[in-house]
Amino acid sequence: MALHFELVTPTRLVRSEDVHMVVVPGTEGEFGVLEGHAPVMSTVRDGTVQVYRTEGAAPETIEVRGGFAEVSATGLTILAERVED
Repeated sequence: MALHFELVTPTRLVRSEDVHMVVVPGTEGEFGVLEGHAPVMSTVRDGTVQVYRTEGAAPETIEVRGGFAEVSATGLTILAERVED
């Protein structure tokens, strides 16, 4: 099973892919999202999103600046104010 992950900014779609897990830098603390996670919305603080493509893989990191995260039945969407390239 895979988690559908999308990372978007106000101007572009940065990522849209199926992954194993994503760790989100929420304002109340980091949280991991796997397939089947309960629906939740959170604000995102400046920090590092960690993307695990497969179980046991080293994470790919993406620096984000603020935003919101939504976990729903269709997956995880992060709307970041800005993504550092």
